[in-house]
Amino acid sequence: MFRFIMRVLINAVALWAAVALLSPHIQMQNNNIVAWVLLALIFGLVNAIIRPLVSVLACPIIILTLGLGTLLVNWLMFVITGAIGRSFGIGFTIDNWIYAFLGALIVSVVSFILSRILISSKRPIS
Repeated sequence: MFRFIMRVLINAVALWAAVALLSPHIQMQNNNIVAWVLLALIFGLVNAIIRPLVSVLACPIIILTLGLGTLLVNWLMFVITGAIGRSFGIGFTIDNWIYAFLGALIVSVVSFILSRILISSKRPIS
């Protein structure tokens, strides 16, 4: 349960960082902590449900680009998260596809760094 809560908080911080760094081009509808946590939950659900399907469909592109196609999958997950969040009044609007790509890149980098720092992959010996 602790890992799940940490993962949601890491996603919330990563989404906040992307919107904050690209602030004039990505605008949040509702800018409070609860909205960020709910958006992080939506992001987690999108990554858990939709991402595997898109990854399987994009497998030839991922193979042909030697893995760079995963950036397109990340971009799509970021855009879908914003669209689903907008339907609940907690999403974000993006001016251009380039800013969506940069936002997805920021979310990936921040999430990776915070996961390595805050979540230990080693289990204690009991």
